[in-house]
Amino acid sequence: MITYLYWLLLVALLFLILFGLGARLNRWKPALIVSAVVLVVGTLLYYFYLEQMFVKRWGGTMTISVPTGQHHMGATWKDDHLWIQNYDPDTNTCIFSEYARGRMLEGRVVIRNCNPLMPAAHD
Repeated sequence: MITYLYWLLLVALLFLILFGLGARLNRWKPALIVSAVVLVVGTLLYYFYLEQMFVKRWGGTMTISVPTGQHHMGATWKDDHLWIQNYDPDTNTCIFSEYARGRMLEGRVVIRNCNPLMPAAHD
């Protein structure tokens, strides 16, 4: 819900700039430039700072797909970063993938011979 509210407020701000500068003051060129800057800054702010904070703290919306051939095992938060654990049966590895703000500087941990889906054989 908070995600939709953010985008609604950003669009309202864009219309306010276009109406205030463009229509009321008949200054269309500055209105379009300021609107473009606000749109770019607002979008970058969302994807590089606010998205995971909204999801974790205020119930926002975020979608992540499990890679083909892998099985999802779990997810956890570390600060404002989401860590996803998947299992790849073809390579018998557990893969921990970090989804950081802005999808940059994401960590990845691979555990070989992990085999979490099969109980260990005891002789």
